[in-house]
Amino acid sequence: MQSIKVTILGKQIPLKVHDSEVENTKKIALYVDEKLRQYRNQLSNQPDSTIMILACLSITEELFELRTQLNRTNNKEHNIMDEVNQELSKLIKEIS
Repeated sequence: MQSIKVTILGKQIPLKVHDSEVENTKKIALYVDEKLRQYRNQLSNQPDSTIMILACLSITEELFELRTQLNRTNNKEHNIMDEVNQELSKLIKEIS
């Protein structure tokens, strides 16, 4: 485990992460900080708690959209492989 500090909305947050997760955790924290700053700039009259909730919802929406795209891609890949396998089976029967 490694101790690191990330900065979100100007606040340093100490974290303990596995050595293999240090760079990814820093990238994630930077992304979260950028999202929070975007919402803070757009909604300067809102409390931080509202900004945080909206940023979390936005990030989660991105995650869900990417999961949906991944599932569609996996389904297409599966269908293509099924078609290839069927054609290969036909070819093998013709050859035999």
